[in-house]
Amino acid sequence: MHEFKYRDQRLVCESVDLDEIAERYGTPVYVYSAATLRNNYRRLEKSLEGLNTRICYALKANSNLAVLRVMANLGASFDLVSGGEIRRVLEAGGRVDRSVFAGVGKTSEEIERALRNGIFSFHVESEPELERIDRIASGIGVKAPVAVRVNPDVDAGTHAKITTGRSENKFGVPFDRAPDVYALAAKLRNIEIRGVQIHIGSQITKTEPFVAAIEKMRPLVTELKQRYGIGYFSIGGGLGIAYESALASGEAAWWEREDGGKHLLTPERYGRAVAPLLRDLDLEILLEPGRFLAGNAGVLLTRVEYVKHSGDRNFVIVDAAMNDLLRPAMYEAYHEIVPVAEGELAFTADIVGPVCESGDCFAKGRRLAATREGDVMAVLSAGAYGYVMAGRYNTRPMPAEVLVDGDRAAEVTARETFEQLIAHERIPEFL
Repeated sequence: MHEFKYRDQRLVCESVDLDEIAERYGTPVYVYSAATLRNNYRRLEKSLEGLNTRICYALKANSNLAVLRVMANLGASFDLVSGGEIRRVLEAGGRVDRSVFAGVGKTSEEIERALRNGIFSFHVESEPELERIDRIASGIGVKAPVAVRVNPDVDAGTHAKITTGRSENKFGVPFDRAPDVYALAAKLRNIEIRGVQIHIGSQITKTEPFVAAIEKMRPLVTELKQRYGIGYFSIGGGLGIAYESALASGEAAWWEREDGGKHLLTPERYGRAVAPLLRDLDLEILLEPGRFLAGNAGVLLTRVEYVKHSGDRNFVIVDAAMNDLLRPAMYEAYHEIVPVAEGELAFTADIVGPVCESGDCFAKGRRLAATREGDVMAVLSAGAYGYVMAGRYNTRPMPAEVLVDGDRAAEVTARETFEQLIAHERIPEFL
């Protein structure tokens, strides 16, 4: 269960009033719940009890050092996609030697950094990458542990921009090419074959795609174990979360349609669906969740600047913008938005930001409580792909981030100043 709820008509994160956070740290500000992060991790871990599992938190979802420290303290490993993320995990006290390095475009510098820090395994996405890893490993006198990312050509039924498991996607090697890629890996002197991996997409809202992908992979996984002695099967991440009715449900979980309705697909249901397909493989099972662990653990607080009435439409103009939370503009994503001070529904409005783009819109036609200038609103389910995708469009500084743990709150990223924003810019002498 996530830790954002109304108490005496005030929205709180654990035991901290969110209005107080807005007053103390300003807005826009991201707020994360440490208790929710821990609860999500433990529920997912327990859902696969009986299997030899390793949870590798995908820090592309939220790479704040304090969030990474919470994960590291839980015993999490990490799913890394850049050299910068390797450095973040080390800075947070995490273990790179139990983590995996994914991504289609690993640079030579990133590969060397991963090797020198004892990466547990590379998730290789092409033959040229495999050969590059071999060359770099040879140059520094080590063997590089690898698993090939296999594209099982399974439709995850998710948004086109976040599906990764179809044949037309850029990720992984085609299913029917996988044996040849493993044969190449076996011939390379500085490659150690360690496992096999799949990842079919993000924000997946039902169990069937996971089941279909694992069932399709089982014969190949068995063959690879017999032929190369692989020790693990990574089933990837992609577990979705509840964006609609996220506050009412109280669940850090995700939705699945059954019989025309919507039902929470809990970690327990996920575990019941996939565990029977994995048990007899007798391999370590890696998972790489990001959104599921962090998504419902965070909100974006924003203050109302104006309430504008224009013909038959109402606009609530807030101080957060598409540069602070890109998902609605980029993916047409839905986020539940609620007032910090609870009230009865009174009118319908579009909730928009101040950026000079029509796409700078968080919600259209939402039923809202009576709203006035200065009120604070919370954009829910903003703990994943929020701050990490933020930018500085319109010369708007990066927002602050705050972590709550029980009755304690701490600023874990200071709000960027104008001076910091332009610190790396230079006007050449010839101008």
